[in-house]
Amino acid sequence: MSLIAKTKRDRIRELNDALRTTIDPKLGKIVLTSGVESLPSDVRARAIRKTATFNAFTPDNDPHKEHDFGSFEIAGQHFFFKIDYYDAKLEFGSEDPADPEKTARVLTLMLAEEY
Repeated sequence: MSLIAKTKRDRIRELNDALRTTIDPKLGKIVLTSGVESLPSDVRARAIRKTATFNAFTPDNDPHKEHDFGSFEIAGQHFFFKIDYYDAKLEFGSEDPADPEKTARVLTLMLAEEY
């Protein structure tokens, strides 16, 4: 991997971690699927917190080392979170996910069965 590619990958991971750990709407959009929305509020809150504190990234669930996907269980439910990269208008994929000026991040928290 070239130094430029590694630097971009590291920047993508940094931006993804910032969105995921802060759930700050200034850093991206947060989407809860209808399945997550329908859960009791305490379970939903625990799932959001687990997403923010998730750190079990491995080569199996994070092969590109971007911290853009995770899975976990809470209250008998299996959850996935996924971060996708769009252009600023949310119409197309981002041409450069390492550039926050060109990229709108969308973190989706879903039940695994909704995937």
